[in-house]
Amino acid sequence: MQHYHSLEAISLPDSWLSIGVFDGVHRGHREIIQKLVSGAHAQHTPAVVLTFEPHPAIILAGHEIRCLTTANERADLLAALGVDVVITQRFTRDLSTATALEYMSRLKETLGFTRLLIGYDFALGKGREGNATRLAEIGVKLDYIVEVINALSDESGVISSTEIRKLISTGNVVEAAKLLGYTYGLSGTVIHGDGRGRRINIPTANIDYSKQKVLPANGIYACWATLGAEKFMAATNVGFNPTFTPEKQTQSIEPHLLDFERDIYGEQVKLEFVARLRDELRFTSVEALVEQIHADIEKTRAILT
Repeated sequence: MQHYHSLEAISLPDSWLSIGVFDGVHRGHREIIQKLVSGAHAQHTPAVVLTFEPHPAIILAGHEIRCLTTANERADLLAALGVDVVITQRFTRDLSTATALEYMSRLKETLGFTRLLIGYDFALGKGREGNATRLAEIGVKLDYIVEVINALSDESGVISSTEIRKLISTGNVVEAAKLLGYTYGLSGTVIHGDGRGRRINIPTANIDYSKQKVLPANGIYACWATLGAEKFMAATNVGFNPTFTPEKQTQSIEPHLLDFERDIYGEQVKLEFVARLRDELRFTSVEALVEQIHADIEKTRAILT
């Protein structure tokens, strides 16, 4: 898979194309991507996905949105589905003022696409005038066919990135995983913390996570922690560590890796949030905290084995 960060960096004579934010590349998105890939490859042409960074709603509506995936994570998920080219275009106010015809003409010139696959509620261009009907009209002029993919629903309704973000932000990582089609995770470098975990003989890794990512609600989680090719069980605290730092303003993510002793400062760790064990609590003594952490460790072990 090739990942580009501007249209200027690429030129294709032919392709099949899908456009969207695709945050999380969840099960609904996969309906579109699988049809894109199978159709493009049957025609011996590249499957191309164009997505945006930052999320358009951040620029257009001023919403503070923490996303399910970074641009690189999104590209990796798309690559795993067989996409040949991912373009992450920077979304700006200037870009939002282009008409649908102007933008699609530019894409046609650059990507040479003959088929455009979009979700049922997709729209682009100034005032979101480029809906499915308008894009099909433009397609007659520019020589491409539009295929609209219906929403994927389950017993909870239409699967959407917005709903998945809500589930994660309330700690319901189990339901979020069902809609995503995989366990929600985040990655970061292990940095030095205050060392309290080591002093109570339960060392934790302090993760320098991307502030673009939605965080699970404060609490304790059973996680898988991946370092390189190795995977470990981890009891993970998300929150402010109220027993020691009740005044803290920034959430920390601190996994305790089970049956693990190596120094991993500076290494990359990926955490996958499998289940929520409990709320984050403030304890009246260090002894009470240690007792609860040991119970969390045993519960993590029971869930993941």
